[in-house]
Amino acid sequence: MRVVVVWKDSTDYSREVIDWMREFYRRTGKELESIDPDTRDGEGFARVYDIVQYPTIIATAADGKEQKRWAGTPLPLINEVSFYTLD
Repeated sequence: MRVVVVWKDSTDYSREVIDWMREFYRRTGKELESIDPDTRDGEGFARVYDIVQYPTIIATAADGKEQKRWAGTPLPLINEVSFYTLD
């Protein structure tokens, strides 16, 4: 599965997202993919998955089908998201 954090830097929530991703890595040893929706690739990704609220964490299957989405704050518990990173 693929887990992606879609967020914008230099926002009210950016420190919370950075700290959450750092803690996720510390607890799981896995880095999550991070996408800025203001980039060309990020804009396309957000359009495909209809992401309009930031930050959004989205888990997708290998075929790209959405499995789970967490939008806005507060951010989800780390163990909720780590389930989708298991191989």
